[in-house]
Amino acid sequence: MTGKIIRGIAGFYYVHAEDGKLYECRAKGVFRSRKIKPLVGDNVVLSVLSADPPEGSIDEILERSSELIRPAAANVDQALVVFAAKDPEPNLNLLDRFLVMLARMRIPALIVLNKTDLTGEESVLRCRGIYGNAGYPVLGVSTYTGQGIGQLRELLRGKTTVLAGPSGVGKSSLTNILIPEANMETGAVSEKIRRGRHTTRHSELFSLESGTYLMDTPGFSSMYVDDMEPEEMKDCFPEFAAYEPECRFAGCVHIGEKVCGVKAAVEAGKISRSRYENYRLLYTEQKEKRRY
Repeated sequence: MTGKIIRGIAGFYYVHAEDGKLYECRAKGVFRSRKIKPLVGDNVVLSVLSADPPEGSIDEILERSSELIRPAAANVDQALVVFAAKDPEPNLNLLDRFLVMLARMRIPALIVLNKTDLTGEESVLRCRGIYGNAGYPVLGVSTYTGQGIGQLRELLRGKTTVLAGPSGVGKSSLTNILIPEANMETGAVSEKIRRGRHTTRHSELFSLESGTYLMDTPGFSSMYVDDMEPEEMKDCFPEFAAYEPECRFAGCVHIGEKVCGVKAAVEAGKISRSRYENYRLLYTEQKEKRRY
């Protein structure tokens, strides 16, 4: 029988199986000897050891279509990158770090601005102006008024979606609205430092409907991009590609070159300046890492 791992705690894996039951499973020892660790999101073949209570053994991990390192998850179709429109103000440098990480892993991203009841449509339009040319959809939602939740459900349908974003922006509140039975703990944003408490303690998949899963993950306050050559960074900014033929040199990294199509596009307002400045910062960080 096949199923999907929706939770992993202390060596036990909880598999939502094709018969509709949730089985508590151990993984066979062969995975340990091969240094393969089952991940939340893995599609597996299991043997049933007990029907009541439902218990089983994971015999095989089916081929993964994608794999995330942090959080550890498999077979993710897309990422919902959640930031607040206000309280706290969106940190675009951190948002771009999330997008670079996801682009590196070839996982499509959808940007969700929560708390739009505090700002109106203006914040969504501003965000679309920055990220629209990069191909990232931007959706405004409010867990307070329910705005945009129906549209979000349609974007999630038939896919396994991972939530990403810093603490305090409402990821757990969003999960609670989409899947009330998830009953995620929610935390208030600290009035002193305007940063959310880390309320999600482990990765877990929740089923919205057949074939539709949502994963809430531990909150992040920072995101670092590792294992990347500085010259690869430009490939994680998709809006650059259209202007690279106008660069004088092949392999232009769009930093110091005098004749550069990307830099010209920034000056002409065709590429967001904040995106370009964050690119410069990330490129420099990667270059400094290589020095040491």
